[in-house]
Amino acid sequence: MWGMKRETLWFWLWFTQGLLMQMIDVITTADFVPGQRGGSYLLRIEVADELVVRFGHFQGGEVVRAPAGVYVYVGSALRGLGSRLLRHASRSQFDAQTIYTPMQSHFQEWGLTSPGWRPRPKTLCWHVDYLLEETAVTLTHVLLIRSQQNWEREVARLLLAEEGVRPLARGLGASDDQGQTHLLAAPASLAWWKGLRGIFD
Repeated sequence: MWGMKRETLWFWLWFTQGLLMQMIDVITTADFVPGQRGGSYLLRIEVADELVVRFGHFQGGEVVRAPAGVYVYVGSALRGLGSRLLRHASRSQFDAQTIYTPMQSHFQEWGLTSPGWRPRPKTLCWHVDYLLEETAVTLTHVLLIRSQQNWEREVARLLLAEEGVRPLARGLGASDDQGQTHLLAAPASLAWWKGLRGIFD
């Protein structure tokens, strides 16, 4: 296959699977109940080129400048974590994010979605949807927090205390958390992203 020896092919498959698992990480808290499909999550988002984005009705429909760089979005879905994340990874007008297919596979394996489940045609709803719709934007990594507790607000506040983290625009991505921001400019380092697991240590 593709001129590869069997040993090389198996290594390639193992290496690729390992990379995908690094892109999609899971934290399970002590209060998690098997079969539960809800939780909180963080998205790591890369913006390749500076954008001006209108985030629905945010700030009266005014555009927001999003410089090139890395952003983190903190959200929650206490009744349908898998379906929410797959929705984020899809687009209404363009091809889905590359991470969509491995997410779909792993979520079925983990019991977060049913076999054959597919999202309805996407309409832009959450603020982050408007950013993820842009073709210059890539959803690179996802961190799931499988827990009965909603960690969204606490995690957003912890991230804002980190060096190099700042709001993209105050109030953005946090319509139900008055005065706060859940869509944040963040350090580009993957080591920083991987270190976020330490929040729950």
